[in-house]
Parts: sequence; C-alpha cells; structure tokens
Amino acid sequence: GKVFPTQPDFHLQIDILLSAPRLALPLLCSSQRTKMVDAIFNQAGYAGAKKMLDATVLRHSAIAQNLANLETPNYRRVDLNPSFQAEFAKAIKSDGGVDLARVQPTLMEDMNAVASTRDGNTVRLEDEMLNLSQNTLQHGFEIQMVSGALLKLRLAITGKA
Repeated sequence: GKVFPTQPDFHLQIDILLSAPRLALPLLCSSQRTKMVDAIFNQAGYAGAKKMLDATVLRHSAIAQNLANLETPNYRRVDLNPSFQAEFAKAIKSDGGVDLARVQPTLMEDMNAVASTRDGNTVRLEDEMLNLSQNTLQHGFEIQMVSGALLKLRLAITGKA
C-alpha cells in the first residue's frame, strides 16, 4: 500500500483544545471587566488555539515550499517538527500558561519521506495537496476558536453579544 507522510493528529489537537478549561462569562461591572479580558487571553483554550494557528500558518508555508520544489533534484520535503504536537499536548494538559508560551512550532526535514523518482526528490504532489486541504480545514477550525474568544471579549466589554 501507499505510505503517507506522518501527519499531525488533527482530531487529537481538536480534543486537546476542546478539553482546555473554559471561562464562564457573566455580565460584570466595568471594574471587573479588565480582569475578565486578561482571563480570556490567558485561558488555555484561547492560547492553545492561537499557538495551533501559528503552527498551521507555518505548515502552510512548508507545504508551499514543498510544492515550489516539486521538480528540484534531491529536494527533501519539510513539515512541522513531530515533537511540536507532544510538547503542545503536554503544555495544554499542564493548564497552558508559561509552558504553552515556550512551545514553538518549527519546521524540519521529513525523515520518513522516501524519494519516488530517480531525481531523489521526496515530494509527492498528491500528498502535498492532501496536506494542504487538511491544513486549511484545521486553520479554519482554529480561526473559529480564536473568534469565539474574541466574541466573549466583546460581550465582556459591551455587555452585548
């Protein structure tokens, strides 16, 4: 069978983000709103969604780079460093905060990619298009997570949804 490059586990990332502690948003007087705003931006769900948004943007850049080098001899495809997902999950489980701020998505050469042509290039057009599609879906999900937190901020500021 066909071997696909290792993909970040999208469903695991969604589960991690959705299980992050949530902030209840009662209507508050203006003196308490500053604390509410800080709490929204510091909660693990929002910070985690922003971090994953950074990762999908970086991964999109890697996919574009791979596609641009589709016919470059001996080019090795790049992707997110596989350790990012484990570090991200650990930081979210520790309730985000400082640990999450230290987790940074990085790119590295895909060591599992095998050249399928004589020129030594490890990029496969079909796989990259699939990766692009999956990454676009994940990016949309993370945008919704961040937007939801910003709507909560609007509620905290104006008292209206």
